[in-house]
Parts: sequence; C-alpha cells; structure tokens
Amino acid sequence: MRIGNTQVRVLGGPLGCLGMIAVSILLSIGLTVLLNLLLR
Repeated sequence: MRIGNTQVRVLGGPLGCLGMIAVSILLSIGLTVLLNLLLR
C-alpha cells in the first residue's frame, strides 16, 4: 500500500488493521481542519 511517496507496510492481525483505520481517520480530520483554515 502506497500513500504518496512513502511506502506503508500493512501489518498483520487486528493491531495493523486498527492502525490503518486510525491513520486514515487522523488524515481525514487533518485535511478537514486544513480546508476549514484555508476557506476562512
């Protein structure tokens, strides 16, 4: 799995799955905050 230029290694087991979900949620929240700041 690749995100931009950084290689992301998907870990096996539930911990890796939760980690990927947490990262995606944090990225979406960060992008939303950035968009809100830019659109002010």
